Amino acid sequence: MSSASMRKLIQKKFKIRGYALKVDALDEILSFVNRFKDAEEEALKLLLDDLQSKSQKLGVKSSIIDKDSVSRVISSLVEADEAFEENPSSVSSKSALRFIDAFDIPKFRYDPIRKQFHQHVGRLPIHGDASAKASLYKDRFLLLFQRIHRDQHFSKPAFDSDISHCGSCEIAPIQSLVGQTCTKWVMGLISQLEDGHFYLEDLTASVEIDLSKAKITTGFLSENTIVVAEGEMLYDGIFQVRTCGFPPLEDREKSLKALAGHDLFGGGALTKEETLRLADLEKRAVNDMFVVLSDVWLDDEEAMRNLETVLDGFESQEVVPSLFVFMGNFSSHPCDLSFHSITTLRGQFGKLGNMIGAHSRLKDQSQFLFIPGPDDAGPSTALPRCPLPKYLTEELRKQIPNAKFLSNPCRIKFYTQEIVFFRHDLLYRMRRSCLIPPSTEETDDPFEHLVATITHQSHLCPLPLIIQPVIWNYDHSLHLYPSPHTIVLADKSEQKAFKYTGITCFNPGSFSNDNTFVAYRPCTQEVELSAL
Repeated sequence: MSSASMRKLIQKKFKIRGYALKVDALDEILSFVNRFKDAEEEALKLLLDDLQSKSQKLGVKSSIIDKDSVSRVISSLVEADEAFEENPSSVSSKSALRFIDAFDIPKFRYDPIRKQFHQHVGRLPIHGDASAKASLYKDRFLLLFQRIHRDQHFSKPAFDSDISHCGSCEIAPIQSLVGQTCTKWVMGLISQLEDGHFYLEDLTASVEIDLSKAKITTGFLSENTIVVAEGEMLYDGIFQVRTCGFPPLEDREKSLKALAGHDLFGGGALTKEETLRLADLEKRAVNDMFVVLSDVWLDDEEAMRNLETVLDGFESQEVVPSLFVFMGNFSSHPCDLSFHSITTLRGQFGKLGNMIGAHSRLKDQSQFLFIPGPDDAGPSTALPRCPLPKYLTEELRKQIPNAKFLSNPCRIKFYTQEIVFFRHDLLYRMRRSCLIPPSTEETDDPFEHLVATITHQSHLCPLPLIIQPVIWNYDHSLHLYPSPHTIVLADKSEQKAFKYTGITCFNPGSFSNDNTFVAYRPCTQEVELSAL
């Protein structure tokens, strides 16, 4: 941006806040924002926020801002920044690499009357009552409902025009379809209320649908998915669907503005100052790398030899990875009621601890995260799954004190970047549950269809509860809203990486079956598909 354009922008922003600038003050502000290349507007906003919040403390009493007033505000920002540089741990230890368990994620609900989110207060029991199951579907629907109403293609026009309501793309309540024969757009959840008969439900009513002539978009259309459908009512009361697809995605920044400062991710809300500083640190963290492995079978000798080869390779590197993520399953046999080798598995975790401990640089400088798989030991197969039992990992904890054991799914916040980890054989199940074969116009890659499905649904596992149970009160821990920066979908299917609408998604593959893993650089969101 040119100097003249930046001057006009500064004057405009200050005028909006009720301030007038003297010439010398304008020059001082211009000099300050020019220090932040490609982030001038963020720096200007930070300066304005600081001016408003600390005006009395800094002695700014007039709406006409002079150079001295601006200098005091800039000095306070610079002092805070210098203090941070001298002791970066004050922020980095809190927010640089934060591990978030699914059971610690705050629960928010959308109020369609007040049009805002509010946080649930009080405890969330694991065993919810019937109302918790109903709320699960309602919360999923309202999350996408408030998102689509900000989309210009589906929002209600500000003024009525000559265009009839029948020709509008405005989302109509299903209840309003009664007696209508023109084309309508509706949004609802696909359900099978009767065997062989599919319905579309919203908060007002349900209607039977006919998908035989429907043209669908990218993604897996299954029960429990929320769709936007265009069609018309037939005389027999069935809604004939012509076009059917998922609710459109929304830009992450737009979603964050709608949240009004609420933290749905669980990493803790940050001030604008902290966000800018962490973003700067994130850009500098070029050496940070996460190594992600899935299906690390501790009872498979070949897999363990290959794992030692991987650890040897990274031990000899000049800069070791900052994080190793081991995702289940950790046994080649399901840990169900017929599994009688728990004590053996406990010893195998101890051997893994000895293997890691033998690599002194990795043990001292890297962190280790363990996430259970769908067939690992645990109280239930419902999502989210609890961390690995302490009995199994006790020996490993003694060897590796900095090891972390989190739920499945779980989240990591790296400075400002939000990363979601999920270990599930989701691709196979989504394809089995698909009602209509997905469209091949944009892609015929199943993994890309899977990514499109979960991102548009803003949910990690939009399968029917009869196929994949979910703990009703903790369904919010599977939400993907606002869209995270990176999603790790560990699956037994082949290794893949795909960037969809700015979201980096990858599957590290099965380490024990295919000897594949991923090296991920969060600074650049670069995914290195690796194999032995």
